[in-house]
Amino acid sequence: MKINKFHWIGMGLGLLTIILSYFLADIKFIYFMVGIGIIISVIPFVISIIRETEEEREKEQMFLEFSRNLAESVKTGTPISKSIINVKDRPYGVLSENVKKLANQIYLGIPLSSALNIFSKDINNRTVSRAITLIGQAEKSGGDIGEILDSVANAVNTSDKLKKERKALISNLVVQGYIIFFVFLVIVLVLQLKIIPIISGIGDIGGGGNIGGISAEITENDVGQGTNQVVATNAFLYLLLVQGLFSGLTIGKLSEKNLKSGIKHSFILMMVSFLVSSGVNLFFAA
Repeated sequence: MKINKFHWIGMGLGLLTIILSYFLADIKFIYFMVGIGIIISVIPFVISIIRETEEEREKEQMFLEFSRNLAESVKTGTPISKSIINVKDRPYGVLSENVKKLANQIYLGIPLSSALNIFSKDINNRTVSRAITLIGQAEKSGGDIGEILDSVANAVNTSDKLKKERKALISNLVVQGYIIFFVFLVIVLVLQLKIIPIISGIGDIGGGGNIGGISAEITENDVGQGTNQVVATNAFLYLLLVQGLFSGLTIGKLSEKNLKSGIKHSFILMMVSFLVSSGVNLFFAA
């Protein structure tokens, strides 16, 4: 991923938010605003990752269209090199520039195998690279290019169908993953805002006595003091953030067999964790 103007703007706005947060008097608001600043800084990178993932899908779809057009042209008796030149002006989305570059290289006399290798490196997609290698080897061996192109198109189409079917079948697990995380979030908030204060109150009432074999003095030191309450609050927040990170990566791996795709899920879960946990503590915590 290359850092561009969009990323710099996001990081600048995030840094500005963090700097402005230090002018707020209440430390609670400072922590909340610092978190918002970090989120703003990270958003451009998450958007870029989502775009790259979508671009990879489009590359495979457009290469499928390109292979079909080539197969139709080759079956009419046109050599594959001439066929590539003939179809270069057709719309292929993200592959349009790559196809034009491939056709121009062939037109200038660069060998087809070398041009295909450059084409494969420029696209940088595993499925497409395998298909291009197959086409290049078939062209070298003098095989039936038309049949090879048909086979390549069918293979890419089958791969795309399998990915879509898998994504549809696994979608229920993705929804369940989100539901489980939100249930966990609610449990942590109830524990933090209700259970811990009750235990702290019992410790205060008990004075120096023992509760269940645990010294009330220890209870007071752990959860009864204001400083330790902040420590406990931060600990719960870190727990939610870590849970959100790994839950998102797991969801991405299950749904698309790619940890990179899980980054968007991790970002969503971590952002919701921070906003909900910090917001609740900021406005509702005692």
